[in-house]
Amino acid sequence: MASESAADAAAPGPRGDRAARTPDDRRAGQLRDWGLPLLGVALAIGLFELLPRIGLIDRRFFPPASEMFGALWDRVADGSIWEPIGQTLQGWGLGLGTALVIALPLGIVIGSVFLLFMATRTTVEFLRPIPSVALIPLAVLVFGAGLESKWFLAAFAATWPILLQTLYGVRDVDPVGLDTARSFGIGAFTRLRRVVLPSALPYIVTGVRISSAVALILSVTAELVLGAPGLGQEINIARQSGAVPGMYALIIVTGLIGWLLNIVLSVIERRLLHWHASQRERAR
Repeated sequence: MASESAADAAAPGPRGDRAARTPDDRRAGQLRDWGLPLLGVALAIGLFELLPRIGLIDRRFFPPASEMFGALWDRVADGSIWEPIGQTLQGWGLGLGTALVIALPLGIVIGSVFLLFMATRTTVEFLRPIPSVALIPLAVLVFGAGLESKWFLAAFAATWPILLQTLYGVRDVDPVGLDTARSFGIGAFTRLRRVVLPSALPYIVTGVRISSAVALILSVTAELVLGAPGLGQEINIARQSGAVPGMYALIIVTGLIGWLLNIVLSVIERRLLHWHASQRERAR
């Protein structure tokens, strides 16, 4: 018994592994998590700076990275960048919020009722692949070329990842857990809150992250094609006026916004799913 207790105490576990990590291990982990991505970004910027300067790329159409960032700094310094960023984020937020309001309840209801799941499956699979940009003529006819069209297109595109992830997350709930809850006389609403939603939450969070990127893409696309106010419209104006570094600066801003939104959603995901195995493994 004593030897078994000693072996159990010596056996590595999540807490023991974390406690056993040395400062060198932590530094190596920080280098892997932050140093290598930053090195990759620095190399990419250096490449984009070098290729136009040595003539491998025509700098009239692809200027050096320093000129792009210089144009970006000018927009930041004079404050002209913030209004289009706010307009693009407005379309993104309205689209993603509308998708959440529509897709979450529908996904829960459809996923919970098998007959409803089978009855709507063909319709969902027919509507889901329709490109949102194909609905631009309809959006213009119904809503005009302003915020409403951008809102509609972003919401349509963002609805499907959340709906499908929620639907299949609910369908993937462990039946043993549901049967156990029923055997204890737990009501349907409590089962939904205590069993179904926690089990489906990883799926839902993944759907929201995908939909966030999709909503941003469609917001910028609507601004480019329809001329709705925002970063897309500013990119088009810069292209038409021949301000190529300014055009690329605005494109960089759209990428930075998507990256920051993904970081924010990742933080929220870790908070919501701190109990999940994937998050515990990441924290080790």
